[in-house]
Amino acid sequence: MIKIMDTSGQIAGLFDDTGFCCDKWRAYINSIYEDSSHIFEEEVKAYIDSGQYTWEKDFLPVINAVRSNPALDVLRQSFVVVTDELNQRVAEKFGGELDIDVVLYLGLCNAAGWVTSINGNDTVLLGVEKILELGWQGIHAMYGLLYHELGHAYHAQHGAFREDMPEESAPGQGVSGQSADERRNRFIWQLFTEGIAMYFEQALVGDFSYYHQDIGGWRDWCEAHFAQILSDFNRDIETATQYDQRYFGDWCDYCGHSDVGYYLGTEFVHHLRKTYPFAELLWLDKQTVCNLYAEFAQISQAGCK
Repeated sequence: MIKIMDTSGQIAGLFDDTGFCCDKWRAYINSIYEDSSHIFEEEVKAYIDSGQYTWEKDFLPVINAVRSNPALDVLRQSFVVVTDELNQRVAEKFGGELDIDVVLYLGLCNAAGWVTSINGNDTVLLGVEKILELGWQGIHAMYGLLYHELGHAYHAQHGAFREDMPEESAPGQGVSGQSADERRNRFIWQLFTEGIAMYFEQALVGDFSYYHQDIGGWRDWCEAHFAQILSDFNRDIETATQYDQRYFGDWCDYCGHSDVGYYLGTEFVHHLRKTYPFAELLWLDKQTVCNLYAEFAQISQAGCK
C-alpha cells in the first residue's frame, strides 16, 4: 500500500527572523521519522567535504527561497492530484503493488525526488525546495517526478535494484580506492536503474517519448547529441566520482545540459526491451547488465557512424 504524507503545512514554522532554522528543521524531520535528520545532513556534509560545494552558496539560498515562493501553493495542489489513486494505477499497469511512503517535505537540497529506506520503511521523499528551484511544481512535471521515484521503488520491491555495487571513495580521496572496472560498473548500474525508472515513468504517463526533464528542447538536444553523450560517458566513467560526474543530477553540467544520463539510460532500457519483458529486466544482475551495456554501446556506436 502506498501511504501519502503531505508535510508542507509545517514548512512556515521552520523559519525565524533570520531565515531557515536548522534546529527547528531537525525537530520537524525527526517528528516524521524518528532519529532520521542525520541521514539528510550526512549527505550534505559529504558534498561539502568534497570541496565542490558550500552550505552558504549552494544549499541555504535554495532553502530560504521556499519561504516567499508563491508557487508552493501550486505544488501542494499538484501533489494532491498526482497521488490520487496511485495504488490502483500501478497495479493496473504493472501487475504488482508497492509498499511505500510518499512524503512531500522540506529537505536540505538532497534531491527533488529521492528513494531511500528510513527506519525500515521504503520511502519516496519529494523535496519542496528542489522542486520549486527547478520549476517542477506543475501537475505535468510532478507526475513525471513522482512516477520516476516510484519506478526505483518498484525495481527494489519486484527486482534486483539493491544489487550491492562497490562503495564510492571517500570525498577528498579521489578514485584510488576503486579499480577501473569497479568505477565503470558502478556508473553502468546507475545508468540502468535510472533507465528503468524512466521507462516506468513513461509507461504510467502513456508516452514513451516523455521526459519530465524536457524543458527548453532538452530531449531534442539529447537525441541530436546521442553519439557524443555515449562516447563521453564511456570515457568519463573510467575516472569519474560521485562528486564530479556530469550525467546524473540537475546540478550537473554536460555541455550546458543536466541529467543527460537519464536520456542515455532510457535508450539503453528501450534497447533491452526488444529482448526482455519488463518484469525480467527488473531481475537482471549487475554483471549481466554491464555485459549487455557493452553490447548496446558497440551496436549504438556502429549505428552512429
